[in-house]
Amino acid sequence: MTKTCFLILEDGTEFEGKSFGYETDICGEIVFNTSMSGYQEILTDPSYNGQIVTMTYPMIGNYGITAEDVESAGVQAAGLVVKEYSKTYSNFRASMSLSNYLVQAKIPAIEGIDTRKVTKTIRDKGAMRAGIFFEQKNALERLRAHPLMAGLDLASGVSCAEPYVFSQKDAAFRVAVFDFGVKTNILRLLDKAGFSVKVYPAKTSLRQALGDGADAVFLSNGPGDPEAVTYAAELVKDVLKERIPMFGICLGHQIIGLGLGGKTYKLKFGHRGANQPVKNFQTGCVEISSQNHGFAVNYDSIKNISGVEITHINLNDNTVEGLRHKELPVMSVQYHPEASPGPHDSLYLFEQFYKMAVDSRG
Repeated sequence: MTKTCFLILEDGTEFEGKSFGYETDICGEIVFNTSMSGYQEILTDPSYNGQIVTMTYPMIGNYGITAEDVESAGVQAAGLVVKEYSKTYSNFRASMSLSNYLVQAKIPAIEGIDTRKVTKTIRDKGAMRAGIFFEQKNALERLRAHPLMAGLDLASGVSCAEPYVFSQKDAAFRVAVFDFGVKTNILRLLDKAGFSVKVYPAKTSLRQALGDGADAVFLSNGPGDPEAVTYAAELVKDVLKERIPMFGICLGHQIIGLGLGGKTYKLKFGHRGANQPVKNFQTGCVEISSQNHGFAVNYDSIKNISGVEITHINLNDNTVEGLRHKELPVMSVQYHPEASPGPHDSLYLFEQFYKMAVDSRG
């Protein structure tokens, strides 16, 4: 029998619903994602570590779970909130239901929630702490004792424990991927672009990666506050000194911004969804992008830094979406060109990174 449970927000707002995941209390930062599909990729994206994800699309679970579509070793989100869970799934590739998947992963999920109201609350009041509770007693007190996202280094907690080779081939260029919560499809696309790919724990030194023969550096996406990942900003400074080709995505972009001398800040409610318009100043084209971030590079802090150019801007709120160094082989984007889930407009960036590595060798 499905148990009644409650979604309680930090401001005291309460919702009653039914459990379709693992039956345990959980706290985290509540966020919303506007994608119409891709719940499996979203749940397994390490960038959602510590967050309770609200899906704005009304029916979730109708195509089940497919083992090949995960973005990491398991579910990374703290919890899931939906309007309606589809108990029946239809997909010839699927191996189990979303409910069974969440139960196996010990992740709570709640349905029957007015997700429109949740989304409007977050939009108006900003991202906040929330919890899925099976008992309401002292829930708000427990929730308000949960740490805030600002100031947290979550990247080190989701990074790999040891270096590993993702793809080894007779490639001319080897990329060292610094894992702050890397998505699997990013590794696939680096491989497809032509690199041999080796992944390193977040706190690895540049010296170790270069000692292994790395020709280029990639800084991955990941969760938490970029300013708390101080060791990564120092890594960027080391890479800049060595003039090594470097590309960063999402958290990696923010870390590059910090390493270049800029600042970051927490967005009111973040960008999470598959249809975010971004203008590329270099081409004049507008790209439709997939995004998942709660922090951003401060525009005023980066615009006048010598040698640094803002290459992309978000057309919804004019936040910084891309950076490039005019003299050094460095580039970064805030959004997710690996597009899982999402559009494919920005796949060219992986080819640009490979060409940058080629050109830097002369």
